[in-house]
Amino acid sequence: MKLWGGRFVKEPDKLFLEFSSSIELDAYLWREELLQNAAYVRALGRAGILSKDEERLLLKALHELYLEAASGKAFWNKDDEDIHTAVERSLSEKVGEVAFKVHAGRSRNEQIVTDLRLYLKRRIVDINEALTFLQQKLIRLAEENIDNLMPGYTHLQLAQPVRVAHHFLSWFFMLKRDFDRFVSAFKKMDFCPLGVGALAGNSIGVDREFMAELLGFNQPTYNSMETVADRDFVLHFLSQASNLSLHLSRFSEELILWSTTEFGFVEIDEAYATGSSLMPQKKNPDSLELIRAYCGRVLGAWVQLATILKGLPLTYNRDLQEDRRYAVGIAESLPAAITIFTGVVSTLKLKTDRLNQALQNEYLLATDIADYLVLKGMPFRKAHEAVGKLIKLCEQRKIKPSELGLEELQKLSPLFDRDYYGLFDALASVEKKVSSGGTAKAQVLDQIERAKDLTVRQQDWVESQKEKLSQIFKSLFGG
Repeated sequence: MKLWGGRFVKEPDKLFLEFSSSIELDAYLWREELLQNAAYVRALGRAGILSKDEERLLLKALHELYLEAASGKAFWNKDDEDIHTAVERSLSEKVGEVAFKVHAGRSRNEQIVTDLRLYLKRRIVDINEALTFLQQKLIRLAEENIDNLMPGYTHLQLAQPVRVAHHFLSWFFMLKRDFDRFVSAFKKMDFCPLGVGALAGNSIGVDREFMAELLGFNQPTYNSMETVADRDFVLHFLSQASNLSLHLSRFSEELILWSTTEFGFVEIDEAYATGSSLMPQKKNPDSLELIRAYCGRVLGAWVQLATILKGLPLTYNRDLQEDRRYAVGIAESLPAAITIFTGVVSTLKLKTDRLNQALQNEYLLATDIADYLVLKGMPFRKAHEAVGKLIKLCEQRKIKPSELGLEELQKLSPLFDRDYYGLFDALASVEKKVSSGGTAKAQVLDQIERAKDLTVRQQDWVESQKEKLSQIFKSLFGG
């Protein structure tokens, strides 16, 4: 069945038809397609295009299709050109020719963009729910490790001691930004395209505000031409997905490094590791490596869609059919990537003995030595230079900074005194970082409480959006 073809004499080339079919990806949009059809049927009833009996008949059939599909009985098949064709065909099989009235004044151009906006809104809720669960696991990990210390790094070189909890909370707040970005993307796609026609508008009197309200959109879109041509909202979604995947990739890389023999800071649970087909001793962090690689797929999706859009004149062009390949592909796989990373975090084992061993490197406290001199009145730049010379001397003599004699120290600066030898305590160093957001225990505990409050608010947002999605179904089908 085709929704076009009256002016054609020849049948389309078979290979071309197969190449142009979008049903495989459209199938992910079946919920949204049925909902927007129901909204349009309601609007056609209001406009007098459908009688009350026809409206009730069509809504009942759409509801049946929804329930059948939800139970696993697909109403689409590989011979359908797209999901719109599948719905019209399936409706006609249930109610006869009245099904063909539903397309009055409407275009597939507006239908697909409506489906995509509804679909991505739903998937953003799923993504943000998964993110919040991951963040809750990070809070728990921080609470469990509030008294454990570890080296912090810059340039992947030993830098300063920090609390393990502080490091995991840094991941939390990066993910908080991701949550907020997805909320922003949600708001940008909260405009209803339905009723704009192919590009010029609708001439049969459907109420766009009414349909927007039924489908849970904030309001209708502003311009019919821009509406059917617009895929900025998909790019925005992929941009936010790229930010999140970058973060997951960076976190994965840290855990991969920490799980190596050379670091030995953590052990990845066997549920998220695999072995080698040749080397029986291996335990590979494959789950994290795949998440790290997945980032490339997400970044590539944004670039590929942007490349398609850059040369398209207004309004609709068939090139836009490729949007589902990227939007659906990432929207369906991203929650899984988050959930797998959550599983790794939930089962992670810290090796505190190795962490404590790494903390024995006194160079981690070089900045504390510089601060010591600053507090005694030396300008920081000179203090930095003096400590640099101190470290160089230790390297040459192959000794620790704490092993330098007071006489040698005072040759570097007369400000050094016996209290210098009390500096070599990682816990004392950490507890000096009392500035807001620092790694002192009081500050980290404050971050934990702040994080808990944020996750409560995030969960409230997720639950409110899930309730709105539920209300859409109820408003259209009454149950």
